[in-house]
Amino acid sequence: MSLTLMTRRDPFADFDAMIRRAFPARPFPVRTGSAITSRVAAFVPAAEIVRDGDDALVKLDLPGLDFEKDISVELDGASLVISGERRDERTDESDGGSLKEFRYGAFRRAFTLPERVTAEALSASYDAGVLTVRVAGAYAGTEPRKITITSGKPSGTVDSDAVEAATVESENAADEG
Repeated sequence: MSLTLMTRRDPFADFDAMIRRAFPARPFPVRTGSAITSRVAAFVPAAEIVRDGDDALVKLDLPGLDFEKDISVELDGASLVISGERRDERTDESDGGSLKEFRYGAFRRAFTLPERVTAEALSASYDAGVLTVRVAGAYAGTEPRKITITSGKPSGTVDSDAVEAATVESENAADEG
């Protein structure tokens, strides 16, 4: 007896793979009217969250940005929202011609914070292309606490024998009355 295993191929998966090979997620020229522009992938800055005692440090790599004009740090409910825009303009002049490049990219990163964190607990600094936001007290009260174990029945529980006796007594009182 032979066993034949047949699998069904998904034609859409093959088509998707073919398109992804032909058009990878990188900048490529796109013709718009008579001008050729460059489509650039969204700008997503790298982020790192580090614990510093009871505080959390949220670090974002944002080289070349003007922190006063290009970066915004906000507390929106229980979310730390860091947003901004990268503007990069370059001009190359060589061999009697000039080349001007303009690259723009907006970004927005959101991090969920504990409910107890207020705007007063946040502070931000920018140094050497790295934005650091300190969230004071983000880890306060998150340490595990040891719970002692006692022998016997837990306090606040009802003894099942006492409940049965009370039920029988109340039924007897109702029958006599």
